[in-house]
Amino acid sequence: MSLVTYVCIVLLMFEEMARIESVDMFVNRLDVVKALDADEMEPYFQPIVELRSGKLVGLEVLARWKHPVDGPILPSNFIATTEENGLIDAMTRQVFQKAFLAASILADPLTLSVNISPAQLHSSELPAELERMIKEAGFPLDRVIVEITETALLKDLVQVQRIAGKLKTLGCRLALDDFGTGFSSLGHLQALPFDELKIDRSFVCEMTKKREGRKIVAAIVGLGQSLGLSTVAEGVETEEQSHMLLWLGCELGQGWRYGRPAPAGDLPAMIAAEPLKVIASLATPGDDWATSNLEALPTLRLAQLQAIYDGAPVGLCFLDRKMRYVNLNARLAKMNGSSVEAHLGRSVQEMLPAGFPRVEPYLIRALNGEAIAGVELMRPSEEEGLPDMRLLASYQPAWDEADEVIGVSISILDITETRGIGEQPSDGVERESSLSETNPESPWVMDAEGNDLQASSRWVQTTPLGKDKTRNLRWLEAVHAEDLERIVRTMSEALRTGKPIDIEYRVESIDGEWRWMRSTGSPRYGTSGEISRWYGSVEDIHDRKQMEASILQSWESSIGELNMVAEGLRVTEELQAALPDRDLSEPEEGPPVTATEK
Repeated sequence: MSLVTYVCIVLLMFEEMARIESVDMFVNRLDVVKALDADEMEPYFQPIVELRSGKLVGLEVLARWKHPVDGPILPSNFIATTEENGLIDAMTRQVFQKAFLAASILADPLTLSVNISPAQLHSSELPAELERMIKEAGFPLDRVIVEITETALLKDLVQVQRIAGKLKTLGCRLALDDFGTGFSSLGHLQALPFDELKIDRSFVCEMTKKREGRKIVAAIVGLGQSLGLSTVAEGVETEEQSHMLLWLGCELGQGWRYGRPAPAGDLPAMIAAEPLKVIASLATPGDDWATSNLEALPTLRLAQLQAIYDGAPVGLCFLDRKMRYVNLNARLAKMNGSSVEAHLGRSVQEMLPAGFPRVEPYLIRALNGEAIAGVELMRPSEEEGLPDMRLLASYQPAWDEADEVIGVSISILDITETRGIGEQPSDGVERESSLSETNPESPWVMDAEGNDLQASSRWVQTTPLGKDKTRNLRWLEAVHAEDLERIVRTMSEALRTGKPIDIEYRVESIDGEWRWMRSTGSPRYGTSGEISRWYGSVEDIHDRKQMEASILQSWESSIGELNMVAEGLRVTEELQAALPDRDLSEPEEGPPVTATEK
């Protein structure tokens, strides 16, 4: 075969593939009217998957014009024409009715996403019409996601809010489509009850090529997480893109990597398809993708935290407000009997259905801002013949910059070997105990003026002040009056000279008891040599101080007794010296004692 023939064959193959996918062509109003009359508008379906596992979670409905001669025609060729000529409702009705009927084979909890044009979103009849079509097809309303583009929000936001509210009342979820490409403001995210944020394909395409693209995607994912929205990346075509999206925290994706849009007849095969192989581990996607601390939110910091997590001698994890695993280390995953990847995005209830009722109360308390240390739990061993595991758990709320709890940090220590095999907790149930032996210190951060900028939740738990009063200098309100002057003097000298802080003092605990604490810290200097921050920790040393006091009291008592013995010996020696010829141990002889004298 000649080179020219080979090239021609390849070109014909690509041309045929393009024809199978879709056709670009110019159409007018009459063409669209004929197509509607001939029932040529068809739904195509594209998979939406969970990036972590490749598992199918839903499908998006895409309109195609099944032209009798030219084959499938992309919506970009006819949507504008239908909108300009008042045909959008008829076209949408034709596509949606077929889509909802075809989707009846989708098992719970697979979702179906549909697109609404800006013109339709301002129609008060949209919710009722959509409800009618969905109910006629027998598809659940709570598994329908209505996608709205940013351009739909530019005109009459109040009307859009009314329509969106009605759709939410029906049970539908809302997604903001092509985020970042339109003209909407961030205020629209607050004004409308969105559930999903879809990252436009243009950003996904650029993020593996340019640092700016990565920054934009990271910012959108972070915005979605801060607002409690799921994030969906569009246009995912390569493994590198899916890997980076997963690293950045994106939950869902769609694109040619997971499947091209296909007609309803391909739905059974699409549902039955094996998911792409789960990424075994999360390595940094490229040596230069995050090169400074300014880009480290959330990317580089995630890498740093992952290193800490993996190296910790205890099981660690972080849960979001929905009690889903955001991160965890291999040690905890092993305790739970599953892989790290199997946990990510799953709730505690899904991963530990039997044990969830026991830990749920502690999680709720932590999400309400309470730090809980030393919860002792019993868990059946994963290996036959081994004793049940005895675990010591700590639940610490995580606060954002607005002092709102955004999740729970959990540490779990296996203490099975530290107690006798088969030994039960004191009352047969979980109990809370001191965790000071395993993690006695609580970190703090202070500025150059001595204002406490950040205190851990364990320190907040120690005092009755509450989190807001541990900031700045208000933590001094909990200090014993007799120790206050000494603390102020020591702190003033440290702030002036940079001398490391090492002070002991008493603070009032929640139950009103005065407890001894020890605070140590060192300065961090800026580029010009001035102190920029102080970093340190505070430790509860009350038990140690009590032991020292007890030892001192015992010592003083012993010294007193020794002094008494020494004094007795001294007196005896003085008497012996005064009466050298008499044995003081023998009684002195004298005349007989008469009965009267007795």
